[in-house]
Amino acid sequence: MISTRMKTKSMMATPGKRIRLKDFDPAFKGGYASHAHAQSKLKANVQRLAKYQDLLYSSHTYALLLVLQAMDAAGKDGTIKHVMSGINPQGCQVFSFKTPSERELSHDFLWRTYCDLPERGHIGIFNRSLYEEVLVVRVHPDLLKQEHLPRFTGPSKKFWQHRFESINDVERHLVRNGTAILKFFLHVSKEEQEKRFLERLNDPGKNWKFSEADLHERLRWDDYMAAYEDMINHTSTAHAPWYIIPADHKWFTHLTVSNIVVDTLKKMNLKYPTPTNAQRAQIALAKEALQRGR
Repeated sequence: MISTRMKTKSMMATPGKRIRLKDFDPAFKGGYASHAHAQSKLKANVQRLAKYQDLLYSSHTYALLLVLQAMDAAGKDGTIKHVMSGINPQGCQVFSFKTPSERELSHDFLWRTYCDLPERGHIGIFNRSLYEEVLVVRVHPDLLKQEHLPRFTGPSKKFWQHRFESINDVERHLVRNGTAILKFFLHVSKEEQEKRFLERLNDPGKNWKFSEADLHERLRWDDYMAAYEDMINHTSTAHAPWYIIPADHKWFTHLTVSNIVVDTLKKMNLKYPTPTNAQRAQIALAKEALQRGR
């Protein structure tokens, strides 16, 4: 069995080192003997996550932001559902970023996601994110015409470099101010995506998940892989690294993401708030009153 630490490290896009997505196997299972074994570990992680979330919420000092990016049908929704199944909804919010509104297009490209960042003590989940602005927009550059950009003459190499720099600067600022950032690219193969699309079409209960646009985007698969690869190479940093998560086996995706989230919260060394002298006095009075039957 490969250790969790070794698996996690091998999935991180090392900052400063260029990666090639073809070197990462979407069907990798980490040496787990069975789906059942992985499920038992996922259950344990869900319980640990509930404990750490309680500490995060009560300490009200740090926040945790999870960013999930992937091709269609890679399993973003299912990952959120399974990994976060045991946490208190009061301390967690999920935001899904689709086609920007006219109001959002009237601001800089980071504005709409910045408004939904998690507050201290909370976990925020971005199901797609600000990174759409260097992915979908890069594959479909005509979308940039809607963004009212000043002195814009076209999406040059320098243009994308500036966007990467802006993203890195914002993430560095957030980390400095107490928001830990975990970024997950769910790496599904084109063959597995086809299989999942067919499942959606053949199952009436899943028909609602299918969109004709999914097939159009699938035709640009190679363009998307190039965009993802460039994005990861430019924005996997020491303060906010990217993790390339094998996504052909959903159960392994869920387990791997849960391992990373739990390990990150554990390293925060969170503690419950220590009562002040005044609070201790109030607690003592409350105990005394209750013991007297008041």
